[in-house]
Amino acid sequence: MSVQDLLGRLGPEIEDPEEETFLLFSQDIPSQNLGFVDSRAALINLTLADNDYTIHQSPTILTSNREGGTTGAVVWKITPLVAEYLAGSENILRSSGVLSSSSGVLELGCGVSGLVGLAVAPTVERYVLTDQPYVARLVEKNINENLAVLSLKPSNSTSQKRKGRTPAGQPRASLRFAPLDWEQDEVTARLTGDDAKRSFDVVLACDCIYNEALIQPLVQACVDGCKLRASDPDAGEPAVCVVAQQLRDPDILEGWIKEFHKQFQTWRIPEEALSEALRLNPGFVIHIGVLRDAT
Repeated sequence: MSVQDLLGRLGPEIEDPEEETFLLFSQDIPSQNLGFVDSRAALINLTLADNDYTIHQSPTILTSNREGGTTGAVVWKITPLVAEYLAGSENILRSSGVLSSSSGVLELGCGVSGLVGLAVAPTVERYVLTDQPYVARLVEKNINENLAVLSLKPSNSTSQKRKGRTPAGQPRASLRFAPLDWEQDEVTARLTGDDAKRSFDVVLACDCIYNEALIQPLVQACVDGCKLRASDPDAGEPAVCVVAQQLRDPDILEGWIKEFHKQFQTWRIPEEALSEALRLNPGFVIHIGVLRDAT
C-alpha cells in the first residue's frame, strides 16, 4: 500500500480544528433527525453493490436504559453509505493501495449489524469487528445470516451475484467479532486473532461519536489501534485511521476533531473523491488520520 500516495490525493492537511468545524457546519445540512435507517424494525433488508443483506437489530435495546449506551443496537443512515463506498473498487483508499486484498482492518464500534464488515470483508485479507459485549449475539447472527455474501471474493468480473448464489469452491471471507470496550479494555495485537499478525492496515470508526464523554476513549482506541504498527516487525507503512460520521452537533464534532488532531495528522476526504451516494446525501463526512509520530 502507499499511505503517501493516499495523503497526496487528499489535498491540504487540516491545520485548524475550529475552522474545519465552521466549514462543515456552514454548509446546508438537511435534517436527518438522529439518523436511523428504521429504529422500529427488528429485521431490515439492504442492497449494497448488488449484494443483498439481511440485518437483525434490536429496537428493544435501543429504547432501554442499558448502562453504557444503546446506540449500537440499530443501523444508522451513514452505515450503508460508508459500507458500499469502502467495499467499492473506485474509492480513494483502494486506488492508493491502502485498502487491498492483503489488508487487515480493525473496526471500532461496529454495532449489532456489522454491516461495514459484511460488505468490506470479502475484499480484504482479514476484518475484525469490535464493540461492547452486548452486541455480540446479534453480530454473530448477522454474520451467519449473510454467509453467502461473505463467500464472495474480490473480482473484476460479473461473478459477484446476489445473496444465495455462492460461487462454488470460494472460501468465506475472514470476518470475526471481538469484544472491546473503549473505556475499559486495552487494544492489543490479540485482536488480530492470528499469532502471525501483529497489527492492522486500517482502523475504522463509523458514526461512533454521540457525546463528549466518549470522545477521549474513542480517540485513544484509535491511537492504540494504529500504534500496533510500531511493534509489528512485518509492518511497512503506518496504519491509516478512517472516521466517518453524520454531522449533528457542532460542539461534539469540534470536541472530537480537536482531540483527534492532537494525535493524528488529519485530512477530510474531498467531496469529489466520495461516492455518488455520499455526495447526494450531504451531512456525512469522512476524515483520515495518520499518527503524528508515524510519518
